[in-house]
This record gives sequence, C-alpha cells and structure tokens, in this order.
Amino acid sequence: MSAGTTVVLMLLSPSLVFATEHVELRLASDMWPPFTDTAERSRLALDLVHEALNRAEIKATTRIVDFGAVILGIQDGIFDGSGALWRSPEREILLLFSEPYLENRLVLVGRAGSDVSAASLSDLDGKKVAIVGTYSYGDTAKNATEPVFIKGQNDQENLQKLLGGEVEYMLVDELLIRYVLQHQKSDAAKYLQVGTTPLIRRTLHFAVRKAMPGSAAIVEKFDAEIKNMLADGSYNRILRLNWIRVDVDGDGRTELVPMNPQAATIPTTAGYKILPPNASSDSADESDRYFIDGQTYEGWDNVPERYKLPEEIFQKPDVPPPYLYKFTF
Repeated sequence: MSAGTTVVLMLLSPSLVFATEHVELRLASDMWPPFTDTAERSRLALDLVHEALNRAEIKATTRIVDFGAVILGIQDGIFDGSGALWRSPEREILLLFSEPYLENRLVLVGRAGSDVSAASLSDLDGKKVAIVGTYSYGDTAKNATEPVFIKGQNDQENLQKLLGGEVEYMLVDELLIRYVLQHQKSDAAKYLQVGTTPLIRRTLHFAVRKAMPGSAAIVEKFDAEIKNMLADGSYNRILRLNWIRVDVDGDGRTELVPMNPQAATIPTTAGYKILPPNASSDSADESDRYFIDGQTYEGWDNVPERYKLPEEIFQKPDVPPPYLYKFTF
C-alpha cells in the first residue's frame, strides 16, 4: 500500500459507527444550477455530497426550497442540515461544518478583446458588472463600491447582457467557464475574453445541526469519504473533469489525479484545483506529479505506459457537460 493511499483511508471507532448507522438526514438547499437542483437535473455539489454520504452508509435526502426556508428550516429542526453552504460565524453557532469540498472561484469575463486583467474588484471602478441577483457573493462584493453591479436572473441572462453591450463584464464561476472552454471552444474564442484571477472566493461545505445526535461523527465520516473520492477519480467523474489538482498525500505538494487510471499520452498541468482546508489557490504548487491508481509518480515519463491512452480517446466525453451557454438569441 502506497503512502498516498494510506492518508485517504480512515479507521473509525465503534462509537462513531454506532452514532451514524441508523441516521437518515433531511437536508435542504436552494436552487443554484448547476451546483444544487432537483435530482433529475444537474446538481454537481449535491451529487458529491450524496455520493460521499452513501459511501459512509448514511442515508440522506435533499429538498429544494427557497434559501430563506433552508436556514429557517434548520433552525426549527425541520431539516438536519444542508449539502451546500458557505461558512459564516453566524451559521457556525447552529451548524457543524465539514472541511471544504469545493471552492467557488468567480472570474471576470468580458467580450472578446476586453481587458480582463483586474486583480480585484477595486480595479473595476465605474465598470458595469453583471452578477446573478439571487446569489450571495459575500462581503467582498457587498463592500465593493467601485463596480456598478447589474443583477440578472442567471448566468445565461448575464451573457446576453454582456454580448448585447448592456454591461462590460460578468462574474462567472471558474468551473462553469471550464466547461464552456472545453466544450464550446469556437464560440468562447469568438465572443469571450476570460480572466484567470479569481475576484471572489467562497468555500463550499456540507453542514449539519450541532444539536443533532452524532453530528460530529457524520461530518467526520463525510470528510473521510471526500478524501477517498479525490484520490480514486470518482470526484472527477461527478464534476466531469478529466484532471483535478489536489494534495492527495497531505505533504503540501499537489498531484494531478485523472478521472480514470488510464490517463493520456499528453500530460496536463492545468487540472482543476481542489484546495485543502485553510489554503489559498496561490499556495498550491504546480509540480509535475501524478497520482494514478493509488501510486504517486514524479514526472510524466515515470508514469507506466499501461495507464496512457491517446489524447483524442481520453478527451472524448462520456456524458454531456452539466452547463453550456447559448450564444445565439
């Protein structure tokens, strides 16, 4: 067993197992496509959460309601928690939060040829920037006075505002832009200029009521299963990403992890970055290390040939992406 494998496995005491073996969680989230939605639609964050809970043998259901009803329902004991919450001091009074399992990173998107080099919202003085009106962007956006925020119903509406000249920029989650750049390359190149510096970051967490019996054990088991999913490719498959970059073995250096053990003939250095707790995107290195089938390899040349496939085969999507833009309207 390799060192990389041992760190993602966790031995649970009998008391922890007993505390969660008969649990059935009643979770709630609002509609936030493609991260949270009803079961028959794309809901990336909730799919990650439910897969981790299923692996931990914890039954759970998620009900989609208005966001205000999520928090009130948890306070009143109607719901046991939520699969997708941003952390705040006020919420920590009521809820026990998992380690972050995803980070929402919002980047600047403009029309083709635009200057998207802004390093912070303060660099957008007087610029009209489209945001989704129902999203809570946190204090970074709330306290920013330089941009003129224009609220839209969703990202598609904001794209229409951008291409129609109503706004100069829009803020878009980096993960959504990754899907667009991978699956709509020609339209993205024709119409869009995409920034690379996240202007807003919010970590996403699973959370349960502190007063719920076994809450600590539930969160502990969830965190352990997310680590296993990051190492075995199942995290990638849910997010539909060929590669992720994550510190699998906890040594402070990141590894590139493929969706499946058979990687590709052309190595990538641009895997979607998954951050450990209390880390920033800038702190994770870009080392040429690969974690494949439970083993770490230093450099692509040291990856055994049995794991390599032609790039065109590896890149062929098994399923459609969870989110795409309409460029004609």
